[in-house]
Amino acid sequence: MGASDLNMNPDPAGSRPAARCRSPFNSIKFFVLCHSLLQLAQLLVSGYMKSSISTIERRYGLSSQKSGLLASFNEVGNTVLIVFVSFLGSRVHRPRFIGCGALLACLASLLMALPHFLGGQYEYTDRIISSSDNSSGLCQSESSSTGQSCSQQESPGSQNVYPLLLMGQLLLGIGAVPIQPFGISYIDDYASRKNSPLYLGILLAATSIGPALGFITGACLQRFYVDFNILPKDEIELDHKDLRWVGAWWLGFLVASCLLFLTALPYLFFPRDMPKEDAADEVEAKPDCKQQTDASEQLSLLQFLKSFPRIALRTLRSPIYLLVVLAQVNLAALLSGLATFMAKFIERQFSQSISFSTMMIGAVSIPLAVLGTVLGGALMRRLNLSVNGASKLCTIAILLCMMSALPLLFIGCPTQKVAGVFPPGFNVSCSTACRCSKEAFNPVCGSDGVEFRSPCHAGCIGMETDANNKIVNFTECRCVGGFGFASPGTCGSGCSHLLLPFMIMLGLTSFIASFSQTPSYMMILRTVPTEDKSFAVGVQYMMFRVLAFMPGPVLYGSVIDGTCLTWGKKCGKNTSCLYYNLDRFRQRFLGLQVVFVCGGLLCFLLTILFLYRRGWREDQKDAGSKGGYELVNGQKKGEDISAKEKEARGIKT
Repeated sequence: MGASDLNMNPDPAGSRPAARCRSPFNSIKFFVLCHSLLQLAQLLVSGYMKSSISTIERRYGLSSQKSGLLASFNEVGNTVLIVFVSFLGSRVHRPRFIGCGALLACLASLLMALPHFLGGQYEYTDRIISSSDNSSGLCQSESSSTGQSCSQQESPGSQNVYPLLLMGQLLLGIGAVPIQPFGISYIDDYASRKNSPLYLGILLAATSIGPALGFITGACLQRFYVDFNILPKDEIELDHKDLRWVGAWWLGFLVASCLLFLTALPYLFFPRDMPKEDAADEVEAKPDCKQQTDASEQLSLLQFLKSFPRIALRTLRSPIYLLVVLAQVNLAALLSGLATFMAKFIERQFSQSISFSTMMIGAVSIPLAVLGTVLGGALMRRLNLSVNGASKLCTIAILLCMMSALPLLFIGCPTQKVAGVFPPGFNVSCSTACRCSKEAFNPVCGSDGVEFRSPCHAGCIGMETDANNKIVNFTECRCVGGFGFASPGTCGSGCSHLLLPFMIMLGLTSFIASFSQTPSYMMILRTVPTEDKSFAVGVQYMMFRVLAFMPGPVLYGSVIDGTCLTWGKKCGKNTSCLYYNLDRFRQRFLGLQVVFVCGGLLCFLLTILFLYRRGWREDQKDAGSKGGYELVNGQKKGEDISAKEKEARGIKT
């Protein structure tokens, strides 16, 4: 058979696999691109949820403890299923599992936005309509009806809001389970050794940018009123600085669900196995783009579950590993509180809008933390630090972090004077005859600098409007000293000028603390057996979730609730907090973060102490290796010395 015969009858079995291998879905570079976009979208949802938690709290009257539980609930499904993901490994079609997880997260994101469409229009107390309306909230000798009964205010959909939000968070956590571990392992399997670190670095960058974009997106969308899709613009009476303002928290979940859907589609077309990048340097791939797997090495699920406790105990018996993980748990708990409630803290402490406060976190704190993480890794690589050097770097970083965090306790504002709220018993009797509703909340600031819960509580019987019929002032206020008038809105804390130094110190603290992230991660990888590295990282992230990310927001929420002065009420039930004791809020919220910093510092100090006590053994090994021999109990391997010499060296016989 000649060459012409071969050309006339090409082998279809050989050409089709070659064509498949040229497909972009058989390129690991294309997979890295798709996975970076997916992780960006998935973590954008996570960051957006954190940025919107205070708005959701205000919209549905949740306590900070409840909103903290909501923020941490996505970790529940993630924690339960992470063990099975560790077992499945490369046994399954990883790209399809990733795609299905992303589609589930897409569905969950839609579910998170559903309460807005089921709960009806946002109703806030003392809504001012016109000067002749009884709902104006002015002081009247007879009590007036709000115009709506509790049964009318509470629609059937609003009663199921919290369970729906919890379910959405649970599904978001479940959907995120296969995305990162399967994606990283898939890239590591089919990328060349040379390019694998670069690809993982790209993923790390996407992972870091995602939450920041989530906060920035939240800050932008919360400038839109929650019911802008229902109410005309001229009927929206609140502004961003009003304590009753609720932004369009639901809009970001719709945007995120679209992004998740688009980024999930390519995973349905990636193969289970693809050619190894730079296959000439590796084991040659098969023509059908699949690599052989050794089924004899795969454990059954029952065997895996039986071996899980044994391997976990073996890993946790390493003192250095345990101390480093506990230090990271402390820092992760600090992060969970900062990400969930710092925007609320800035809003209340410095009298800023929630959108501006959220922007401060997304545009300042998170980028500085990312920069610190990158520089920490670069510094460790530049100095070629050992485990001992890495522990010292972590300790120095956390020590400096504590020094920059302590001044934050003293940069803040005192609680403003609010009649009948703070100080206790202050100016409460003058509006008794007005018969103000106990549920009224329409803050006004008196000309004497005292804040009142509503015009009624200020004893105001008149008001002035502008050409657009917008309230300018409330007049003839019997409870207000000085000129006797009050302006709409809160008086604020009066020290917004302290926001700049606070954000500088907060950004510096985030930057310094993040220096410890890469060195501590490398300490874990270098202090566990090679065969247990993947498992050790899995246990590390599980401890993060169980000990930090799940209880952290609930703990912070409980601490914040303990500083509340007055709870809002609706239909006789408590809703979200109206006024906080700002001094206690600052001291307890930031004090708890200082406690976690001290916990991390203590763990790193114990790590140094343990390494120092173990150092003489390492010195013996190093000295032996440099001399071309190994020291065993102070004796050269294979060395024949007398009993007297052994006694002189302190060697036990």
